[in-house]
Amino acid sequence: MLETLDDLRKSIDNIDNAIVAMFAERFKVTDRVGHYKAANGLPAKDPAREAIQFQRMSELASQYGVDPDFAAFYLSAVIERVVHNHEQIAENR
Repeated sequence: MLETLDDLRKSIDNIDNAIVAMFAERFKVTDRVGHYKAANGLPAKDPAREAIQFQRMSELASQYGVDPDFAAFYLSAVIERVVHNHEQIAENR
């Protein structure tokens, strides 16, 4: 059976919903990390952890057939927001 454009777009919308839900879950956990860091006097930014995550993301991208540069771009945006959130958590402590 041939899919219609509407069918394909509904699939895209469902995937987008799942992505946003996963972002929400990820940020709930990273906010808990931010509270832990603030309570223990740790810096908001962790370059060693970031390097590990960039390598991991590159490997995952390759595994799933996604452009590693795009995966790095995504991860950079996420890390930037997480660090910002951690700084806000520390300031509000």
